[in-house]
Amino acid sequence: MTTTTTMPIDRSPRRVRAGVAVLLAVALLWTLVPLVWMALSSFKSDTDVTSAEPTFVFEPTLENYASLFSGANNLGPYILHSVLAAGISSVLATVLGALAGYGLAGSRMRGKKHVAFWIISTRMAPIAVVVLPLFLLFRGAGLIDSIPGLILAYLTFNLPFAIWLMSAFFSQVPPALEESALVAGCTRWQAFRHVVLPLTKSGLVTTFVLCLVFSWNDYAFALVFSGPHSQTLPMAADQLVTQTGIDWGQLTAIGTIVVLPMLVAGLAVRRWLVTGLTLGAVTGE
Repeated sequence: MTTTTTMPIDRSPRRVRAGVAVLLAVALLWTLVPLVWMALSSFKSDTDVTSAEPTFVFEPTLENYASLFSGANNLGPYILHSVLAAGISSVLATVLGALAGYGLAGSRMRGKKHVAFWIISTRMAPIAVVVLPLFLLFRGAGLIDSIPGLILAYLTFNLPFAIWLMSAFFSQVPPALEESALVAGCTRWQAFRHVVLPLTKSGLVTTFVLCLVFSWNDYAFALVFSGPHSQTLPMAADQLVTQTGIDWGQLTAIGTIVVLPMLVAGLAVRRWLVTGLTLGAVTGE
């Protein structure tokens, strides 16, 4: 007769929690250490930045940031172009995605799941696939080197994602709530605006933030469609890498400027963002 030994019940959860804590700590360090090091390097002098040995104790300086906003390296226009292109495209994607997502979620047509998959599949295509056709269309329409051209380029990838994500949120709203509003005398638009839309606030915030992150960090579309009058922040960083060398101090400063707004935006709406990612994205059709 053989006997089997089992692990005490109270030890297993401890080990699981300890393992999860270790994994979270490693993931946190993996994410934060490069960002912190980049931010610290942006306040170092050229000698400290290019030092062969890591420099942890140094005299902070704002020389790198001052150089970015003076002379030929003025970063102001690049920031303005990024704000306009990323902000407007994200707003349009969220608004149009909410309208289309609402129609898709409330539709009873056959093959609705196939339509939803076709919409999100356009977002799965590599950027290189759509660059050439869009370039030919934009050149014919005179949209090369313009903010409207960048906005439309970002919409080609943001809008399918916004439609798919918002349809998932609208599908979670109980139909009885909208039907009650219609019985009470509301029009379809009033029911959508005053009943359905407030219930999907987390979805709207999540969609906007994710679209904004993609547009703000984009390099491929900006490289092809932008020019001297519409270049964005990633393009400004690219200009610091030349054949004569790399200005690491200014490059880390630009990197900090690019990351900081998205980090602040994510922290400001983290409650809505976490709710949206856990409720909407995992149940999208």
